[in-house]
Amino acid sequence: MPVLPGAEPYRHEGGEVGVLLCHGFTGSPQSLRPWAEYLAERGLTVALPLLPGHGTRWEDMQLTGWQDWYAEVDRELRALRERCSQVFVAGLSMGGALALRLAARHGDAISGVMVVNPGIKVHGLAAHALPVARHLVRTAPGIASDIAQEGSEEVGYDRVPLHAAHSLRIFFRRVDGELPQVTQPLLLLRSPQDHVVPPADSARVLSRVSSVDVTEVLLEQSYHVATLDIDADRIFEESYAFIGRLAPGAGEHASGTGQVSQQEGTAAGG
Repeated sequence: MPVLPGAEPYRHEGGEVGVLLCHGFTGSPQSLRPWAEYLAERGLTVALPLLPGHGTRWEDMQLTGWQDWYAEVDRELRALRERCSQVFVAGLSMGGALALRLAARHGDAISGVMVVNPGIKVHGLAAHALPVARHLVRTAPGIASDIAQEGSEEVGYDRVPLHAAHSLRIFFRRVDGELPQVTQPLLLLRSPQDHVVPPADSARVLSRVSSVDVTEVLLEQSYHVATLDIDADRIFEESYAFIGRLAPGAGEHASGTGQVSQQEGTAAGG
């Protein structure tokens, strides 16, 4: 299946400091593209992959699970490690959980973690019904485009495939158990008004990680997809400052010295 316009993966060859950005559940790289370009313009090497089953049609996602999504970001991280002397991981929503698991499993290979409205649990009665409901109903209403700013839209599915949602629930439980293994410096940015992920998820992350260097930033004007919302510039600036503090000289490469490549994504199992 062709990739939805704007949902293509993004890569930029910059300097010795790399950043891996992970998008959210049923979303696409489009939600993080402005963030990726901001970092690329400042000389960083950036990877923003399209997760399997995403960016095409929800039927493709129905055939994938958390193992596929995690394997993709793990592969991208290893490629960045070969190219860069220091690597940071970042993510939005489920992408935040992916970034946290990478940090838990790769340890000192990762210099820092940046998460925006990280999801760590599937909430509500519906979550307990997923193991059975997924065999009776194929989808639920979508969760894309929770954005306060008028005219800003997220490229994502308008339906949530329940087989994938069940896998997400299993993944979140696994990540929750691994949070104490996260020791790297952590920048957590969250929106008090989030209609997809409740504040309890960020609080859970902050209470369970073993990181000593922790910064929490409130995004007062934005909803869940804050990277496309009113506080987007603050996310970009705070993350670049965070990287600069931990990797001195990260922005020494002038804008335009690298090469940008966009490649077409394909859906796993399609």
